[in-house]
Amino acid sequence: MHLNASAQTDAPAPKPFYAHLYVQVIAAIVLGALIGHFHPQTGEALKPLGDGFIKLVKMIIAPVIFLTIVTGLAGMSTLRGVGSVVGKAFAYFLTFSTLALIVGLIVANVVQPGRGMNIDPSTLDASTVTGYAEKAHETSLTGFVMDIIPTTLMSTFVEGNILQVLFVAILFGIGMILVGEKAKPVLNVLESASFAIFRVVDILMKAAPIGAFGALAFTIGKYGIGSIVNLAALVGTFYLTSAVFIIVILGTVCMVNGFSIFRLISYLKAEILLVLGTSSSESALPSLMEKMEKAGCARPVVGLVVPTGYSFDLDGTNIYMTLAALFIAQATNTDLSVQQQVLLLVAMLSSKGAAGVTGAGFIALAATLSVVPTVPVAGMALILGVDRFMSECRSITNFIGNAVATVVVSRWQGALDRTQFDAALAGRPLAPAAHRGDLALTPAGLQLGERSAD
Repeated sequence: MHLNASAQTDAPAPKPFYAHLYVQVIAAIVLGALIGHFHPQTGEALKPLGDGFIKLVKMIIAPVIFLTIVTGLAGMSTLRGVGSVVGKAFAYFLTFSTLALIVGLIVANVVQPGRGMNIDPSTLDASTVTGYAEKAHETSLTGFVMDIIPTTLMSTFVEGNILQVLFVAILFGIGMILVGEKAKPVLNVLESASFAIFRVVDILMKAAPIGAFGALAFTIGKYGIGSIVNLAALVGTFYLTSAVFIIVILGTVCMVNGFSIFRLISYLKAEILLVLGTSSSESALPSLMEKMEKAGCARPVVGLVVPTGYSFDLDGTNIYMTLAALFIAQATNTDLSVQQQVLLLVAMLSSKGAAGVTGAGFIALAATLSVVPTVPVAGMALILGVDRFMSECRSITNFIGNAVATVVVSRWQGALDRTQFDAALAGRPLAPAAHRGDLALTPAGLQLGERSAD
């Protein structure tokens, strides 16, 4: 009885509803939308709040990815485990990225959101999309691969390229595996640094409502809610298609793997709302990695799958590109054959490396249209005004897709602490990392062991 009373006394008091991050972000989004709508000039002037928050988060992304991957890989006994995780992750990415493209093609052909607009391409102002087209022209498979290799080891952390950080972190982690016991002192230092970095992430997340408030106030203030009326068919089709993809397709994947997509979304609601407010899935990347690890996914899997997924598992971007490309073709009365539509599947390649920042999907779309020259690139001007509104849905779909991929690959690898995961999704208190043991990934799967004293 004494022990139970003590346990009840030590239990933390529940937070008041207004202290939860997701409640604060919701309030910030609503307030930002109201200011942007009723006071457009004030809304536009608040843009630095959103930009500043995203810069703060991007500042911390490189060390978060590096430390998570290196400390995770260094705890693995052999390199076979690394290859196993990477192979399963890319099999997942390829399957669902392709499926997202196919879903977009099917919906665009069935709904035909651009039909009847009868736009003459010669009347479009191509200058408004020139910058995006030029950036897309610079994008190639060879250039993409070469861009993964940093100029110097330190430039990786200066430039903030996610794939470069991933590349260097994997190399360093593999090096530590090969060194073995001699690398233990370095591992101890990096593990201590990772605790500090994630505490910094917690501090930065407290500014999330401010960032969401400024970003949405700017979006509504500059573009106006009325700007989506004329293109409501495209925007509505995209949002509906993304919802169907998340609930039906990803939901089925979750069900097959023994959990609910709705509970996962509830667990990540604060991060999803942050993505909605900032229109950038990158803004929630550090927090996603932290939450996936707290939910029982092994650190090596989280470190490999989440950052890689931000460049290779872009379900929302793939749906957007196929829908937008066919919308432009339909609006300009450009007939596309089945063969030409199949060519749009290369959008999956052109989207790789398009991180979750606003505008990246638009650049990838320009690269896609260059594959099918019959579709006028100038037609992108038709959707430029509403691209920002579709960016939110694009980013949220990408974010949820990456969360699902992390759990599924962890389960496939036998690297998911199911008790901890179920507790997280059910909203029960999570055991502190120091008490629940470390997830050590081996080729055989998951081993749960307490952290050694040294």
